[in-house]
Amino acid sequence: MNRKAAVIIGLQTLIIVILFWVLVFFGRDEYEAATDKQDDNIASTSHVGTENGAATVTLSPQSQQQSGITTTMLTEASHRTAVSAFGTVMPIDSLVELRTRYLAARAEADIARALIANSRQEYQRLAQLNRDNRNVSDRAVAAAEAAWQSDEARLKAADTAASSLRDSIRQQWGDTLAGWATQTAAGESLQRLLQQHELLVQVALPFDAAAPAADTPLLVAPIGAQDRMVAATFVSASPQTDATLQGKTYFYRAPVANLRAGMRVTARLAAQGKSAAGVVVPQTAVVWYANSAWVYRKLATDKFVRQRISTDTEAGDGWFNSSGVKAGDEVITSGAQLLLSEEFKYQIKNENDD
Repeated sequence: MNRKAAVIIGLQTLIIVILFWVLVFFGRDEYEAATDKQDDNIASTSHVGTENGAATVTLSPQSQQQSGITTTMLTEASHRTAVSAFGTVMPIDSLVELRTRYLAARAEADIARALIANSRQEYQRLAQLNRDNRNVSDRAVAAAEAAWQSDEARLKAADTAASSLRDSIRQQWGDTLAGWATQTAAGESLQRLLQQHELLVQVALPFDAAAPAADTPLLVAPIGAQDRMVAATFVSASPQTDATLQGKTYFYRAPVANLRAGMRVTARLAAQGKSAAGVVVPQTAVVWYANSAWVYRKLATDKFVRQRISTDTEAGDGWFNSSGVKAGDEVITSGAQLLLSEEFKYQIKNENDD
């Protein structure tokens, strides 16, 4: 009985497996046909080819409209290449400390200078009285002279300390910031730094970049937040270097905004010289293939050619190109990915036919 039941169960299992594969075999063609019909919604009206070595896609105006394909004419634009750099928001604690010590040394020198005037005058008075019939003792004259010389030494020490501190500020922060810091009354630029309305940013430009002019705009933003760029004002060359960044260093003043002391920043400096002429290719026109950026440029009412573009220079919501595409060219800005898919399907079909 058990053997008979086992045979029956085995036969049922075999029949189920056979039926499953029959369904798979006969249903496969219908499924592929349905899929091809859905995916190749413009295949019947498109043709893929080549022209001068470049891939082209021919698509009737009616199919373009049905597929939602639109084009945009590129217009002439000019662009001045920007230099990319990195930098650091500098804490100015040491600058403030050196300024405080310098002003204290200056104050000490001023006090000593005032005392010298009195002590010298007192010594001269007593010395004269000593010469006139010894109305004042020699000891009093000597004490007055010692006081005078002590004030002279005090003035010299204060002047030396102030001079040393001024040189230290200059070596660490440069001539411009040293000039700001050694003024008794802080100027507007230094006040904005001290009151934290602005921050000091040190930027390391590439060695082959031209030295920035005072009126050359610089945009800075925290790393990872390039959409929050703020304009920074040139201060001076920086005598300091950045241990983690190689390049020529410069100081800039930037609004506080999203910046904080010690923060790493990315910077963009407009290059000096003439602007280059070209066009800005919108981001919506670009498709990516084989690690390159491409656009579909209109050759005729129903024909488009895939053309490589450069993405080296960002400009607004696109990329600036000075060659390859030009003003007056029409490129697809909606539906470019659809044409790229048509190319792929054509290539796959040819491979299968082979």
